[in-house]
Amino acid sequence: MRLLITGGCGFIGSNFVRFVLEHYQPEFVTNVDALTYAGNPENLAGIAEKYAGRYEFHRVDIADPAAMDAILARHKYFAVVNFAAESHVDRSIDSPENFIHTNIAGTGVLLSLARKHGVKRFVQISTDEVYGSLGPEGRFTETSPIEPSSPYSASKASADLLALAAHKTYGQEIVITRCSNNYGPYQFPEKLIPLMITRALRDEKLPVYGDGLNVRDWIHVDDHCRGITAAMLEGRAGEVYNIGADSEMRNIDVVELILETLGKPRTLIEYVADRPGHDRRYAIDSSKLRNELDWKPIHAARDGIRKTIQWYLENRAWWEPLLTR
Repeated sequence: MRLLITGGCGFIGSNFVRFVLEHYQPEFVTNVDALTYAGNPENLAGIAEKYAGRYEFHRVDIADPAAMDAILARHKYFAVVNFAAESHVDRSIDSPENFIHTNIAGTGVLLSLARKHGVKRFVQISTDEVYGSLGPEGRFTETSPIEPSSPYSASKASADLLALAAHKTYGQEIVITRCSNNYGPYQFPEKLIPLMITRALRDEKLPVYGDGLNVRDWIHVDDHCRGITAAMLEGRAGEVYNIGADSEMRNIDVVELILETLGKPRTLIEYVADRPGHDRRYAIDSSKLRNELDWKPIHAARDGIRKTIQWYLENRAWWEPLLTR
């Protein structure tokens, strides 16, 4: 069985490539990544050698129809797993056109070519941000309205709708996963947890948006990868599966946990003007995935974040060069 994984040099994509190659044999992986700012070949250092004959990489923009057509013609693929995306909300506010190009146009190209080449399944990796913001109570379910708040989440919602339309119009086997906030190894240091870790290690100010009371449901990237695999192999076509760990934490509590673990003073915290359209709270109801596909998270958030801090402590050679990109 061979998978075409797009965006496989990014944070979640690279962890998924590692997960699949390590746990499923003889799985074959074709990794396609344009290597934009968050795509880092070092995320998969040594993989080609360790899994020789089972892994290949192509530097390609998924929105390039000719290049993607040539790749899909090379092998018979069981599934396309589409991680490729511009994913940072702040960047989407500054340059929404890049998000439209990759997240919408790129997904459209992949869907069309997957049909052309007879790919059995198409797994669209989405986000809980497509649902918008929650109040102090409740959780997002798969039937919650889509109410995106940023160009990023709007582009992901658009991609989801294209995928669902492909199922309804063409009978394409589509599965969509929507996950809560991820943390773990190899996360680009512009996201909250690695940003705070790397700045604290250099005794720099830690910028916290607004009052710091925005709530996110945190999940370890390994648990996310296990959920994606379950949905890819056993999920029902045309369905959406939420992936969450029931681990809500306020942003300020995450920051304080990082400072406490590193033995750094709270005076490093600097409150800054809030981000436009900043969603107040996300929380995911993943009971559908748990009940139908027998999945559950195995990492507790506070312990997992502490282990992630240790990974960044031990891997300065990976993240320090990224700070100058």
